[in-house]
Amino acid sequence: MQLYSWNALKKEAINDKLWRRFVSGQRVTLAQFSFAKGGTVPRHQHENEQLTYVVEGALRVTVGDEEVIVRRGEVLHIPSDVPHSAVALEDTIDLEVFSPVRADWLAGR
Repeated sequence: MQLYSWNALKKEAINDKLWRRFVSGQRVTLAQFSFAKGGTVPRHQHENEQLTYVVEGALRVTVGDEEVIVRRGEVLHIPSDVPHSAVALEDTIDLEVFSPVRADWLAGR
């Protein structure tokens, strides 16, 4: 067992409008993302299945060829290996769950 505090974890700047913190277990990674309005995650894909829960704010997410707006209190499932991107429509905080763990992040990529 291990207890974490988001405020005690290193906050990594992805760019000038996007930051993340994360913790990993043996089989899953949980990340907290903070977006300033207009912050983007460029189109990408990964082997990890992903659940995105918007805590506050709203994201416009493109998954494959489909676009959806994910608002506070909603959860979006993104299957493994499907290209996706996101844009923050307002200041946004979300939690993202990845399985398997984000080995690329643990390796510093």
